[in-house]
Amino acid sequence: MTTLSFTKGHGTGNDFVLFTDPQGELTLSPEQIRFLCDRRFGVGADGVIRAVRSRAIPEGAAILEEEPEAEWFMDYWNADGTPAEMCGNGIRVYAHYLVSEGLVTPERRDTLPIGTRAGVKDVLAGVSGYTVDLGRWRLAEERLVAAYGLDVARPGLGIDLGNPHVVTALAHVGELESLDLHRAPTLDPAPAEGANVEFVVPEEPLVKDGVARIRMRVYERGVGETLSCGTGTAAAALAFRHWGGDGMPNHWSVEVPGGRLAVRMFPTEEGEHVSLNGPAELVYSGEIELP
Repeated sequence: MTTLSFTKGHGTGNDFVLFTDPQGELTLSPEQIRFLCDRRFGVGADGVIRAVRSRAIPEGAAILEEEPEAEWFMDYWNADGTPAEMCGNGIRVYAHYLVSEGLVTPERRDTLPIGTRAGVKDVLAGVSGYTVDLGRWRLAEERLVAAYGLDVARPGLGIDLGNPHVVTALAHVGELESLDLHRAPTLDPAPAEGANVEFVVPEEPLVKDGVARIRMRVYERGVGETLSCGTGTAAAALAFRHWGGDGMPNHWSVEVPGGRLAVRMFPTEEGEHVSLNGPAELVYSGEIELP
């Protein structure tokens, strides 16, 4: 059996098992990933992140052609053993892990480029946690969303952040709290690759001191309901701003069951980007025998 040295970390309750494999010598099977993420028989997590040098795996080698300084690749896998393009909470925790393990030594205001299956993402450490530039986003197909606890299906707005999201606005906090997300929502039409589904309501007042505030719950593709979803918070803010029109601000505060995250939209030469700011914590390290 293989003994895996790991670290457990989380960002607003969205938790991960992280391990270091610089040369890409240890590829976990979907069964091993599901074992690690099992909250009764394994470590317990929403996903697994392998710290691997970009040059060591094909996806990372392609990233280096785009950004030669993206030395490290975030090899992220959902709890069900499927690979995922990106994770907004996961990449902040991953950056914190790289720094804590001495794998990178950025200066305080240096940007750390990290390779992902959704391209290169720049992460910046600051006094209020880590900020990741999620890059450009785009509107995607609208879909009907049905979920247990809702009386009728609701329209959902598709948001593409390198991974797929469908955002649905609910009428009030009671609807948000009564959702049963132990079972997956259904989307019509159903996307071939699935999607993360966010359910959101505004806080009262919606805008305070120039910052818009919303509450969100999320069902993550390949995981289930999680306490937080980084790219999901950005998608929720983008959808609400789209619905609200030109008067909506570009600064958003999103409350999730695991805490609160900040989202900002800003212009760049290639088009509008969206960033995510929030905490990243490493909880403990250990060893486990893999089946």
